[in-house]
Amino acid sequence: MAQPRPSGRVELPLLTKSHGGRQGLTCRYRCANACSHDEPNTSDNEYFGDMLARAVNRRGVLRAGAVLTVAAGATTALAACAPGTEGSDAAAPTEPHGLDFEPVAPNTNDAITLPPGYESNVVIRWGDPVLPGAPAFDFDNQTADAQAAQFGYNNDFCGLLPLRGTGERYLMFCNHEYTIEPLMFRGYDADDPTEEQYRIGLAAHGLSVLVVERDRATGRMTPVLDPQYNRRYTGTSEFVLDGPAAGSDWLRTSADPTGTRVLGTFNNCSGGVTPWGTFLSGEENFNGYFANAAGVTEPVAAARLARYGVEEESTERRWERFDSRFDVTREPNEVNRFGWIVEVDPHDPAAPPVKHTALGRFKHEGATIRLAADRRAVAYMGDDERFDYVYKYVSDEPMMDGETRAAREHNRTLLTRGTLYVARFAGSSPAGEIDGTGRLPADGTFDGSGEWIPLAAGDRSFVDGMTAEEVYVFTREAADRVGATKMDRPEDIEANPRTGNVYIALTNNSDRGKADAERTVGPDEANPRVDNKHGHVIELIEQGGDPTATAFRWSILLVCGDPNDPNTYFGGFDKTQVSPITSPDNLTFDTYGNLWISTDSGLELNINDGLYAVALEGPTRGRTMLFASVPAGAECCGPVVTENFVLISPQHPGDLDDASPDAPKSLWPDGPGTQPRPSVVNIWRTGRVGQPGRIGA
Repeated sequence: MAQPRPSGRVELPLLTKSHGGRQGLTCRYRCANACSHDEPNTSDNEYFGDMLARAVNRRGVLRAGAVLTVAAGATTALAACAPGTEGSDAAAPTEPHGLDFEPVAPNTNDAITLPPGYESNVVIRWGDPVLPGAPAFDFDNQTADAQAAQFGYNNDFCGLLPLRGTGERYLMFCNHEYTIEPLMFRGYDADDPTEEQYRIGLAAHGLSVLVVERDRATGRMTPVLDPQYNRRYTGTSEFVLDGPAAGSDWLRTSADPTGTRVLGTFNNCSGGVTPWGTFLSGEENFNGYFANAAGVTEPVAAARLARYGVEEESTERRWERFDSRFDVTREPNEVNRFGWIVEVDPHDPAAPPVKHTALGRFKHEGATIRLAADRRAVAYMGDDERFDYVYKYVSDEPMMDGETRAAREHNRTLLTRGTLYVARFAGSSPAGEIDGTGRLPADGTFDGSGEWIPLAAGDRSFVDGMTAEEVYVFTREAADRVGATKMDRPEDIEANPRTGNVYIALTNNSDRGKADAERTVGPDEANPRVDNKHGHVIELIEQGGDPTATAFRWSILLVCGDPNDPNTYFGGFDKTQVSPITSPDNLTFDTYGNLWISTDSGLELNINDGLYAVALEGPTRGRTMLFASVPAGAECCGPVVTENFVLISPQHPGDLDDASPDAPKSLWPDGPGTQPRPSVVNIWRTGRVGQPGRIGA
């Protein structure tokens, strides 16, 4: 007889804490306290000249006072418990394939918390060797040279590609988004960092490529110090700019008069795995690395710096003290060389990583690829900022199949030539029914239509008053001019490999409808809540199922938050049978068509962040279940969902009030007497001794 099982529902307070209870280090070091500043998008989507005048005036006032893909090619990640009943009496709907697990109860444990029948191991952690010969990690004796050969800090996106002919070995790719120096160095002086701390910070940013191996007998996954494939890209590695804006006057600096070579990549958040076997990485909150925008007085340049939120005075890390390229008064174009999508070919260590200008410059959460019927590549991208936009790119040429050198070289150009678009959303309900609470309109759903507005293709601009180079380098300005829809922090955007439907994570936006904001932006049907602390998820269907189409339909799948709140929505599913969820961030799928969501800011509900599964089809559509929660103070990043294992990437564990190396607020992953360390975690279903259970069986 099937046994009853808990629904995962808990009674939660509706009152929340700002910054999710964190001490603000994540806010300061990841995004330069973006939430405490006015949003950079002050436009009403009208002509840039009007926005320019406002920006200049505002600045004057201020001065005065996110497996090939393993998820896309594998079956689902979970199951094993027999379906039973939810709650005390009500019979639960039949579980979709792959989602038959007991939901984890929301918690604040300082641990990885999993359903019964699952185990985990740490694959790699900050400071572990990546390159052969790298020293073991020593928290109190860090050096820049050591860090450049070790796993970087705050790993976010994680992608896998199988290594053919090697058994169960994979190429793993990880972003190292940002550093939190007060948690990395004992006695750190934020006002006077040392040059070695600066150099360690540079080395702890960037990207890691490494071989990992899974033991089929135990389920554990471990790194391999492979001299052929393993590598680190840091803040001093050379990257190539390509595409239509490469060599632009706005990309030239004193160190690089060609405008084609850049040192480093910063604040890499999410990414993607391409069908042609490369990894993508999005440069997100790059603005926080560049100082002294208040010293730029030329009006257009000043407005453009303001539109990207570049620091008025000094930066949090003070890197401008050690390298003039981080000072916009001394190197005004260096900032323009960040904010791109980066592509890395892990199979060719000699190939330089590339920043693709054809995909536009903004705060990229990431980029994910879907192939059209004619094999052209379509990239979906979100600009992670309050009131910024959703984009897509369509390549001019189709992908070539095969592993020949010619095919690989051709496919590495797919993100070089194409058309860049931005989205405009329209609702189907009368404006009076969108009251800002999240209450559904009379027709029972938030939905509507939309269009993809072209911005540029090659050297052709579709934006009045801007050249194509300007569109690519100042993409936010171009999107303002064409009237794109201001969204609630669009982060990861992923296409379901089974249906082709596209899902957009809108993480949150507490400034929507804010009464005391400089310019109040009210709710609309695609962003229906004021003070949107918990975010929502949009489902977008391209016209005719064609990802190259310029029209689409959309609806909101989830209005996130506490299920006890009447103004939350879970696809119409019974809210007594769902887990609370806040701030959806990264997305992935299993091939049964289930959506997986990792979260950022779970403590807005006084719970830890985690990885959630959401059914998309049948009578359980909208059912949201917590599968794994991460340690105290951590954000859940980088989900990879496969038939045999799941990977998650908890970053900034222990970032809670008053945390420091002398008083850490997390002991994860190594226990008492150690410092918290961002890590990649492998999860699998247990089975008979010596034989892990097959996930999804």
